[in-house]
Amino acid sequence: MRRTVALLLPVLLAAVLPALPASAAPEPLPPPGWTVSGDEIRWTTATSMPLLEAGVEFWEGDRFLGRAQESANLRTYTVKAALKDPAALQVRSAGKRLDVPEPPAAGLSVPELPALQPEAGVDPGRPGPYATSTGEYALDSIKLPEYAAPIEMEGVVVAPKGAPGKRPLVLFLHGRHFTCYSKSDPNRIAMNWPCPSGLTAVPSHKGYLKAQQLLASQGYLTVSISANGVNAQDAMTADAGAQGRSSLVRHHLAKWADWASSGRGSAPAAVKSAPAADMSKVLLVGHSRGGEGVNRAATDSLTPPPGDTGFSGPVRWNIRGDVLIGPTIFGHNPAPDVPSVTFLPGCDGDVSDLQGQMFVDQTRGLSRGDAVHSALYMIGANHNYFNSEWTPGQAEAPASDDFWPGQQPDPLCTPGTATRLTADQQQTMGATYIAASTRLFLGRDESVLPLLDGSGVRAPSADPARVLSHAIGADRKSLVVPDGSTGVSGSARVCQQTSRDAAVGCSTSRSPHFVGFRGAVAQPERLSVAFKWSAAGQAGVVTPSAPVSLHGSSDLALRLAVPPNSAASRFGVSVTDHNGRKHSLGSVSVTGLPGSDRTSSLWGQEVRVPLPSGVGRVASLELVPEAASGEAWLIDAYGWEKGLVPVVPTRLARVDAAVTTVDEGDSGTQTHNIVVTATGNGTRVIRLFYTDPATKQPTTKLVTLKPGENRAEVPVTYTGNTRWSGDVRYPVSVLAISNAVVGSATGGLLVRNDDPAPKVTVTPVAGSVVEGGALKWKLTLSEAVDSPVSLFGIPVAPVSGTELSTTDVKAEWLLRNSGEEALPSRPLSSTQVGIYAFIQSGQTSVEFEVPTVADTETETEEQVRLKFEGISPTGTDFEVTGKVTEAA
Repeated sequence: MRRTVALLLPVLLAAVLPALPASAAPEPLPPPGWTVSGDEIRWTTATSMPLLEAGVEFWEGDRFLGRAQESANLRTYTVKAALKDPAALQVRSAGKRLDVPEPPAAGLSVPELPALQPEAGVDPGRPGPYATSTGEYALDSIKLPEYAAPIEMEGVVVAPKGAPGKRPLVLFLHGRHFTCYSKSDPNRIAMNWPCPSGLTAVPSHKGYLKAQQLLASQGYLTVSISANGVNAQDAMTADAGAQGRSSLVRHHLAKWADWASSGRGSAPAAVKSAPAADMSKVLLVGHSRGGEGVNRAATDSLTPPPGDTGFSGPVRWNIRGDVLIGPTIFGHNPAPDVPSVTFLPGCDGDVSDLQGQMFVDQTRGLSRGDAVHSALYMIGANHNYFNSEWTPGQAEAPASDDFWPGQQPDPLCTPGTATRLTADQQQTMGATYIAASTRLFLGRDESVLPLLDGSGVRAPSADPARVLSHAIGADRKSLVVPDGSTGVSGSARVCQQTSRDAAVGCSTSRSPHFVGFRGAVAQPERLSVAFKWSAAGQAGVVTPSAPVSLHGSSDLALRLAVPPNSAASRFGVSVTDHNGRKHSLGSVSVTGLPGSDRTSSLWGQEVRVPLPSGVGRVASLELVPEAASGEAWLIDAYGWEKGLVPVVPTRLARVDAAVTTVDEGDSGTQTHNIVVTATGNGTRVIRLFYTDPATKQPTTKLVTLKPGENRAEVPVTYTGNTRWSGDVRYPVSVLAISNAVVGSATGGLLVRNDDPAPKVTVTPVAGSVVEGGALKWKLTLSEAVDSPVSLFGIPVAPVSGTELSTTDVKAEWLLRNSGEEALPSRPLSSTQVGIYAFIQSGQTSVEFEVPTVADTETETEEQVRLKFEGISPTGTDFEVTGKVTEAA
């Protein structure tokens, strides 16, 4: 299979053309661009797509089918799943449709930038007193489970010169990017590891030098590590590489722990010339999938993962915090006792649902709630530009702006608009707020806390960036975190965050708070309070299940969201105490964030009102809107006091969804259990998502594990036989609800094929034709099979003679199979032509063709040589050669 892809400017993904038709697709037919063959579902685009860290997902209406496996040319995406209604197929990434253009959202006006916030008392973006040095190291590669090729151990070190004593360590982990590129051909990139001959490794780990240099000048020791080996191989892992990235991070930390003590003499030169690391003070910074990776590393460091993850050494470090830049969190499984700051780029074109908000929201109720978890909404920032090696004009390899413009310029995020940051502005902003987080987590310098906790101030070094913050944890006392016992009246109602049913759901607008867990049919614990009013003064009242003492809190803090681009909404705020006395606290004002139909701008802004000393236990909260009409959403409310509180990690139970592998067997029906394991002895509450074995429908179940219970099981029944089939997965996913942290969120039962693959023979139906005819071949299986047989072919230069060109074949066939036009005329082997052949389950043969056209030129015999590679099953490789002669 061809291992190069074209890196194109962003394209309208709706411009897909039909793939080669399957020999017998089920009725009703799937939409254009789709091929359904048994349980194999394939979507083909006309042109290569940029690599998406958020992943490409297949959905059947609102039923999640799975994360798709991309082809090497980034044009074809495949999922194996049972399909009921092919006409309902959809392609999504981070909640947005890729296979059709999404209609513009109604009622969105041209966004305006909010005014700059007041300056904070400190500015962490200013360089410190130290000169810096930069060096690199490359160690022996490591082997990790699920990864065939070894993973590199490389890092770029930026350190302070002359800083005394041991220095706190900041480790950076980049996200999922293509791994290899050609220095001579800007269109040639690859997802391989190691890089094949003629290609160079993309130095993604060198993209954070600006932030590293700022931190090093302030006295911190920094290293940014390479993860190309994980990126090139994580597509088939259940967790999209999170565990692999965690193991890689922990391998590096183990080396730094060695180099900080008895192993310093054997340290690489770049490390030995720097101050020794203080491993009791470690901060992890992860970008995109790297964010999910460092979060898993923090969890794994507090509660070791079960089984072989490729790292089993002692934990000789203390992770004091995580900084997560435009992160993915497919598992919705944050480390609740590790403080964090999450960057939410307002113009993120990749992880566009801003699912990183779950690093804040999903920590609620899991532990004591002492750790601060902050989210920074960064207006006008995209996904890629935090890494200079992913930024056009700065990167060594090809790079692009991840924010796709679509058919029309975006009023908020198109480069050059008043609301879009330049690459330099974005990188300066990123470095400044990484530095703020570092000072807070590693130095416990509370002077920077107002920049991160919703206090409404800014760091001047980041100007002209607009960065809004909110937070939970630290010295907050929970008043309202909506749940099933929350009472409401007046203009308020409790709504389900992830439901799109207007009767019960919170909103159909894209909101970071309302990102659903993949595969979840319902999430009853995910609730907010929605306010909607048609006249000023229509109050909404929220009543917690029992009165709450806010003793010691100076303010009441609310996270309130209002529609994007909406005018300022003012609310009077009052509380009623347990004695029935009502206390008016003043008013708050919230203005809609700048947004467009391509952004997730319905985000909770933190606002506060003072709490008078006479307020007792609070029995209810009332919001009274002053505007004539409108709507708003209360995410939660807390009693607030400035400062941090000590964070002592709770010995939370760890829950993991394991992958169990069994052989299919030759006969009989068997039942096996999908197992979710748990540690700990307390009462732990989790929610499972799986396919019900009786109804075959997606379902969910709340499970309470009592002391002494350390596993939950889901039965799966299957029947064995002696016919070849693909491996079959029965997935299960798990979410922590209380007193637990999830490591591996996705597992299941893998029923492995144990029957020999059929032999594939190819015979020419029309191996030699006069121009204008169609070259045809027939593929035949030696026996019937239970899963589709899939093969992929590309043209290669013939051994001798003249090769068929782009103007010798039908233009529609060429465009469908390559996304390219016929002119200028060129050999087929120089194009991105890819031919898929499928033999459906229950059938034993199929034909494929190359249609030619007649012309008026006098030509010698021309040839096409097609090299096919078996995709499923592998190893069914062959070549065919066709000949085209001049018409008589």
